[in-house]
Amino acid sequence: MNGNLAYQEESREELHNGEIVMMSSPSVNHNRVASRIFSAFYNYLKGKSCEIFNYGVDVFVTENDRVIPDVMIVCNKDIVQKDGIHGAPDLVVEVLSPGTAKSDRSYKKTLYENFGVREYWIVDTELRSIEVYLLSDGKYYLDEIYRLPNDNMIDREKECCKDIVPVSLYDDFSILLDEIFYGLF
Repeated sequence: MNGNLAYQEESREELHNGEIVMMSSPSVNHNRVASRIFSAFYNYLKGKSCEIFNYGVDVFVTENDRVIPDVMIVCNKDIVQKDGIHGAPDLVVEVLSPGTAKSDRSYKKTLYENFGVREYWIVDTELRSIEVYLLSDGKYYLDEIYRLPNDNMIDREKECCKDIVPVSLYDDFSILLDEIFYGLF
């Protein structure tokens, strides 16, 4: 090991049903979007009781499941420990990547649902959309798909696009999709 290195980047991995799943480095668009969502949450939550975390913090779900969400909000300070989050975050955001999309939409969605995560966002940088799932009676339901209109849509489709995403945890907090998805490749 080179002693001149200021730091050694560690590989990140999740544990899905007891199996190690290696995490790849996020793309530029993935990083931009996750960072912008984190910033919006951070700015809103300053001075409030809930806390925001970004990629790199482990969530210990079960003995056989440990995940690393892109962004999350935790309101119960008792579940925050030195090595990660030991309990259900209140809101989890996963930004889709080619290697994680299937897991984010199926395995992790079911895992978060069973764990009691109140709100789950699936963010698609290609479609410029956010699917918001809310927990009710222990099950997720799709509350809404928010997306920016694009040139491939007909006028009627563009009129149906909702581009302001409310955060269900708060009555006075929403995010503009233009601010999340601007300048992407």
